Amino acid sequence: MSHNSFGHLFRFTSFGESHGPALGCVVDGCPPLIPLTEADIQGDLDRRKPGQSKYTTQRREPDQVKILSGVMVDEDGVQKTTGTPIGLMIENTDQRSKDYSEIKTRYRPGHADYTYDAKYGIRDYRGGGRSSARETAARVAAGAIARKVVAGMTIRGALVQMGPHKVDRDNWDWDQVGQNPFFCPDAGTAKRWADYLDGIRKQGSSVGAVIEVVAENVPAGLGAPVYGKLDGDLAAAMMSINAVKGVEIGNGFEAAAITGEENADEMRMGDDGKPVFLSNKAGGVLGGISSGEPVVVRFAVKPTSSILTPRQSVTREGDEVDVMTKGRHDPCVGIRAVPVGEAMMALVLADHFLRHRGQVGT
Repeated sequence: MSHNSFGHLFRFTSFGESHGPALGCVVDGCPPLIPLTEADIQGDLDRRKPGQSKYTTQRREPDQVKILSGVMVDEDGVQKTTGTPIGLMIENTDQRSKDYSEIKTRYRPGHADYTYDAKYGIRDYRGGGRSSARETAARVAAGAIARKVVAGMTIRGALVQMGPHKVDRDNWDWDQVGQNPFFCPDAGTAKRWADYLDGIRKQGSSVGAVIEVVAENVPAGLGAPVYGKLDGDLAAAMMSINAVKGVEIGNGFEAAAITGEENADEMRMGDDGKPVFLSNKAGGVLGGISSGEPVVVRFAVKPTSSILTPRQSVTREGDEVDVMTKGRHDPCVGIRAVPVGEAMMALVLADHFLRHRGQVGT
């Protein structure tokens, strides 16, 4: 098994490397007759692409998507999905492989260089190959299609912590997320992050981050016990993103520090005759099945491993060396992980939506 595919009924397989000619994916299981053009996908890719500010890698990639298959124009002139596999391709145009020549045989501490070599007996040192965050462009492209499958749901993400600095949740404003280079929902915190990250960037270092993704208007009933839990698949989806080292649903690890009374999401009957939750500490999932409340996921992204500060390591031949990575890197890769997290949320929800419909018929 190659493990380059994700999902069950709505499934995508990504391909390509950071410094190869192109990357992309094949999306299978998308229902037919959904309007879909390259413009529907490009907007999400534009939010993820590098080089948009001094706070991200200065690699300049247009990330222009091409739809290769799975759509056709109907008699009304509208391009729609056909129900067959949708092929997507994004060309790489700004690779600088020579930047990595000095680490051709050197393992970067904290990176997947050693483990890829240990598993396959070969590693792509040119930007990390498949272990590069460049691979996430394919996920975002597939996620844009998934959003159309679950068009009634609203999926939004935000950066809620950079290094040790958290957002002020009392000032949370979704409209602010698109108004600053950090996807930050708090204007005041975004300004403080700018000064903080500028210092990190000038030092040639990096920091980690925490991203929160919220899906609203998710119907109750998505997910299945015992091994098809919605939160289980969400955790796997977020954990599969490059550099992610932790995932929590709802109040997550905070639940371990409070009592049952504090943690319980109490209920009352609403005017429509359906239960209303008075809180959402469960993050919209109970017993692996969506409750109808917003689905809330947070994930932690580690600091970028490719930094200018010399770090102790070894070579493939067993020599002890110091490693300093030149190239173009993100001082906080978590910034561009926001649209990636949204895409993975959309992919899981689309898959579970189709699985639920296939099992219960609605």
